[in-house]
Amino acid sequence: MNTPTLTRLRLAREEESATVLAWRNHPEVRKVMFTDHLISPEEHAAWWPHTRNNPDYRLLIIEYGELACGIVTFSRMADREACWLWGFYLNPDAFADGMDRLRAWNGMEQASLDYAKNKLGCNTLCCEVFAFNTAVLSMHLRYRFKESGRYPRQRGGEALEVVQLERSIL
Repeated sequence: MNTPTLTRLRLAREEESATVLAWRNHPEVRKVMFTDHLISPEEHAAWWPHTRNNPDYRLLIIEYGELACGIVTFSRMADREACWLWGFYLNPDAFADGMDRLRAWNGMEQASLDYAKNKLGCNTLCCEVFAFNTAVLSMHLRYRFKESGRYPRQRGGEALEVVQLERSIL
């Protein structure tokens, strides 16, 4: 079976706010996010409308088959023409089978590239990943992202190296 056809992206719905907060606060997700603090319901409630009402931002739900299993975000980069910054995470508890998780992840990568090109008119897709997150770095490189820079980012009192990646999707 072709993995990308099993995975699709759709806009987040209002009733999914609490689910997305739970995913954002999962310890495995927080470990690789730029901010690793526990997100309060109040902080999430302030963030949620921004994600749904800002024309320069998209919050999408990843569905693998019928299972809602993570999010993809796109943020328009104001300083670059037709360029969007992309991020994602999968719900660590969504898959009992590691192979299904890998299939969903592969499908999400391709679905994200397709969405950026076909729905956003994106020419260049960028992302940033902590250098210690080697699984995500490797996957992006398999999808022909190229390293475009590195910088230190403070998180929890330490400087962590961030790898910047980008890919043309013309």
